[in-house]
Amino acid sequence: MGSSMDHSSEEDSDISESEMTEYGEKSYEKLKSGNHNVKISEDAFTCPYCPKKRKQDYLYKDILQHASGVGNSTSNKRSAKEKANHLALAKYLEKDLGDGGSPSKPVNGGDPMIGCSHDEKFVWPWTGIVVNIPTRRAEDGRSVGESGSKLRDELIRRGFNPTRVHPLWNFRGHSGCAVVEFHKDWPGLHNAMSFEKAYEADHHGKKDWYAGNKEKTGLYAWVARSDDYTLNNIIGEHLRKIGDLKTISDMMEEEARKQDLLVSNLTNVIEVKNKHLEEMKKRCTETSNSVEKLIEEKDRLLQAYNEEIKKIQLSARDHFQRIFSDHEKLKLQLESQKKELELRGVELEKREARNENDRKTLAEEIEKNVSRNSSLQLAAKEQQKADENVRKLAEDQKKQKEDLHNRIIQLEKQLDAKQALELEIERLRGTLNVMKHMGDDDDIEVLQKMDTVIKDLREKEGELDDLESLNQTLIIRERKSNDELQDARKELINAIKELSTRGHIGVKRMGELDSEPFLAAMKRKYNEEEAEERASELCSLWEEYLKDPDWHPFKVVKAEGKHKEVINEDDEKLEGMKRELGEEVYKAVTNSLVEINEYNPSGRYIISELWNYKEGRKASLQQGVAFLLRQWQLLIQRKGPIA
Repeated sequence: MGSSMDHSSEEDSDISESEMTEYGEKSYEKLKSGNHNVKISEDAFTCPYCPKKRKQDYLYKDILQHASGVGNSTSNKRSAKEKANHLALAKYLEKDLGDGGSPSKPVNGGDPMIGCSHDEKFVWPWTGIVVNIPTRRAEDGRSVGESGSKLRDELIRRGFNPTRVHPLWNFRGHSGCAVVEFHKDWPGLHNAMSFEKAYEADHHGKKDWYAGNKEKTGLYAWVARSDDYTLNNIIGEHLRKIGDLKTISDMMEEEARKQDLLVSNLTNVIEVKNKHLEEMKKRCTETSNSVEKLIEEKDRLLQAYNEEIKKIQLSARDHFQRIFSDHEKLKLQLESQKKELELRGVELEKREARNENDRKTLAEEIEKNVSRNSSLQLAAKEQQKADENVRKLAEDQKKQKEDLHNRIIQLEKQLDAKQALELEIERLRGTLNVMKHMGDDDDIEVLQKMDTVIKDLREKEGELDDLESLNQTLIIRERKSNDELQDARKELINAIKELSTRGHIGVKRMGELDSEPFLAAMKRKYNEEEAEERASELCSLWEEYLKDPDWHPFKVVKAEGKHKEVINEDDEKLEGMKRELGEEVYKAVTNSLVEINEYNPSGRYIISELWNYKEGRKASLQQGVAFLLRQWQLLIQRKGPIA
């Protein structure tokens, strides 16, 4: 009563953030002195600073999580005093109640591995035996008992962390015995020995069970050893079925051997990967240098071409300008001479009336002028011809460019020469056969034609053989390139598999069956534990169906003028599965069927494929290499250059 009043009075005024540490130490001292009641039973705890909450019986891990969460909260709704009190509570739970409250500690308070001989043979995987389980007789006369999941939950609550409890049944029903399976690692052995010592502390261990001095009540339990393994009863048969005998020393040696082997393998893998990275780096550098050289060469050729074109254009323009200026000069000269001749003609006409001699002279001068005029006209025509030559020069340059373009097109058309050559050979053979049936041996003209056709046929066949040889060489090179690409793709898939980074480029297992729809379907019918077991069994069953080559639920349909295989929806297995398990499971199975039929129809097993998750399709080799280079660059940036 007094503690709650003190607590309420403390909440009336808050403290600053700087005073939280001092206030928390005071709260911790109060908890140590017993002013607040925290532990209300062996397994139950309460929070003295949250009296208004409905839940007042926390487990140790829950009360510790609650105290740490409130104490480290960044919300403004929590006062500084409240945070300091909860931090003090977390400190008190860890330092003062940690041994007694932690569910991971053994019940008897000591280390369960103390006194355990390393040469003693245990059943592995670590297995516990529980006997004297209460049973009752059912209406059909068989014995029935509680399920293994209930006993497993009880053992988990006590902190032994088993993975599974398997009741043993025989023809009479429940045998009253069960085996408890623990994890295969060292914490699993620790939990198993804690489990055994807890029952020994309650006098319900193995020795107590086999002691015949009193009546047995309650459960008896212990860890399975070699004497249990060799028993000729239902327990011994089950232990021999699920495990074998190993000592702790054997396990330690095997683990050390596996660790050394793992370290050696990882060291070799790292060396190989480093070599691959160096090779890829070298190849990238060589490729980059080659591309840079090609770009420089291209730029140089382009610059030289542009300079040459510019020179040609300047030369043509200067030539045209000279011709045009010469033409203008000649034109001006002709005009001046024409005017001069006209003036002289007028003067001669005036002097014609004077005397006959003058008229003769004038007639001669007129003839000379006519001759000069004709020469000037011829010069004008020559000037026009020069102009036309300039235009033709420009047209010739344009025609040369077009001829180059047509030559490129013609070279592309020569790829079809093989088919045309084969047709020509068949035509010549037909002509030869016709000529053989046309005439007799005395027809010289027919014989000459046949010789000509045979000669042409042999030439065409020679050309065809050359083309065939070239074609075969190209096919061999293509196959070799394709094999190299496939090998590179496999190496790339193996490299990306080992990357832990997730990105849009990855490795997808084509044909792998998704188990989530099976689990969702079973959860609608059974509880959590039974649903997981049944979902695992169903998923394994359908994986075997997918591997069966005799089961081919496909039909061939014609779509867009092509035949292709699609899922046969009338298949009995698929119809039954869809009716019982639902649409999601049906989609998961049919998707796996389609992938297996597309990527590995003959082997019917799962294969890895380089996949572009962003685009939802198979990734190209170029995309994969680019992705791997980016990852390598990121790794170099984070860790520095590789030695």
